[in-house]
Amino acid sequence: MRIDLHTHSNRSDGTDPVAGLIAHAHQAGLDVIALTDHDTADGWVEGRQAAEELGIGFVPGIEISCKLNGISVHLLGYLLDPSVPALAEELRIVRDGRTDRIPSIVARLNSIGVPVTVDEVLAQATGTPSVGRPHVADALVANGTVANRTEAFDKYLADGRPGHVTHYAIEPGRAIDLVREAGGVPVIAHPWGRSSYKVMTGETIARLVAEHGLAGIEVEHQDHSPESRAALTRIADELGIIRTGSSDHHGVGKIDHDLGVNSTGPEQFERLLEVAKANAAAAPGARVPEAYLP
Repeated sequence: MRIDLHTHSNRSDGTDPVAGLIAHAHQAGLDVIALTDHDTADGWVEGRQAAEELGIGFVPGIEISCKLNGISVHLLGYLLDPSVPALAEELRIVRDGRTDRIPSIVARLNSIGVPVTVDEVLAQATGTPSVGRPHVADALVANGTVANRTEAFDKYLADGRPGHVTHYAIEPGRAIDLVREAGGVPVIAHPWGRSSYKVMTGETIARLVAEHGLAGIEVEHQDHSPESRAALTRIADELGIIRTGSSDHHGVGKIDHDLGVNSTGPEQFERLLEVAKANAAAAPGARVPEAYLP
């Protein structure tokens, strides 16, 4: 069984429409796909409908923007109720923070001679409530400034680069609490990818498990070396938490993140579903969605 638990559509910063993403997953031979757009659940209904039509498993999820000691960390939440007021409000603030910084990013880029406008960025962000740096990158690709998103981030948009502007993000422990209060399963995304390795130490992961109920970590990911994957596996096994794997697919927005390039083991997926049942039972006020598993 091939299970990919981290993908994005154009409802956030992926390039595939939701139905197109599910169709591509089916063509790639996946048995189960999770849709985990950034800070929004807007694609869930369409995703489930497309999955049912094609007979592929579908898990509704979300990727929440977090920050620890000034470093970006992402949390995946599965099978949660995004309408729970506390979570919904935090997600709204995060989305607004992403969108509100676009004029500042554009101004910084213009100040160093990079040609781009806010309208060009918004033109790339069709269908999403969460406009972000990837859409700035897409505008730079569209006007010929860079060849792809990777070059845009490396030159202009990544942390510490001239076009980077910070935005509001949730502290990871608080985000884990919110996911559990919404009946969902919290899993740290790519804990040793990009700059998150600086703060996502074994000790930090253990603290998030003990104090907040973190359920798992994403181990199999393109940002993780074989050595990192082995070390994260040991950490997860010592803590008794779930190990997931995924593509972090963004359509053509990310190179080398093809659907199914990494996957979650069936036994780990079963563990995730068991935690989902327990967390849903502990949050009786949440209207928790079910996974579609044909």
